[in-house]
Amino acid sequence: MKEPKLTDTVLPENLQPREKALALGIKSLRDAELMAILFGTGIQGKGVVALCDEILEDNKRHLSLLTSMRPDEVIARYKGVGLAKALTLLAALELGSRAAADAIAVSNRPIMNSEMAHEFMKSKLVGLDHEEFWILLMRQNHTVIRAYNVARGGFNATAVDIKVILSEALMAKSPVMMLFHNHPSGALIPSAQDKALTQKIVSAAGLLDIRVVDHIIISHLGFYSFVDNGVMPRP
Repeated sequence: MKEPKLTDTVLPENLQPREKALALGIKSLRDAELMAILFGTGIQGKGVVALCDEILEDNKRHLSLLTSMRPDEVIARYKGVGLAKALTLLAALELGSRAAADAIAVSNRPIMNSEMAHEFMKSKLVGLDHEEFWILLMRQNHTVIRAYNVARGGFNATAVDIKVILSEALMAKSPVMMLFHNHPSGALIPSAQDKALTQKIVSAAGLLDIRVVDHIIISHLGFYSFVDNGVMPRP
């Protein structure tokens, strides 16, 4: 059956997302309205904004929870969402995440706290079905030199070679670095192994006058900063 078009019978003219965006700007739209523009149409008996609101409610209104889904999971979970809608939504979320990281890189702003660090790195680590370990190499003023993927592992663990970390930092002439890894399960509490590895890296880097200023765990539920939670001293 052909999907119904978004018409005045589904949503009043003055509340349609496209018209609202044109009149008030794209930032005036709620999350559900932004999704509605991507979807374009609802399903039989349900307008597109209502459909999008239901999807958001199912995810406790956290868009980040959607980023961890595969297209087939979105299709299976939400009636009326086909392959085109699922791919469009996930692509838009990924593009937004990358744009936020790119804005920091283009402006060359110093990364001075865990929130900025998470914003810069989350597009690389959210939504993966395996663990990865990254380092963010920075100058003395905390502007970014580059991010480097040190290791890729399984669902619960990643083997990290400290020599590789130090080698990359030396080649980049980086005096400051941050550590990052993801937890595909969504858990944000560091394991004993996470803490032990962090201490080894901090100690080894210190011998080369390289400061490790934080270790951040990232998942689709948010992030955990070792510094913010007192596991590492503030730099």
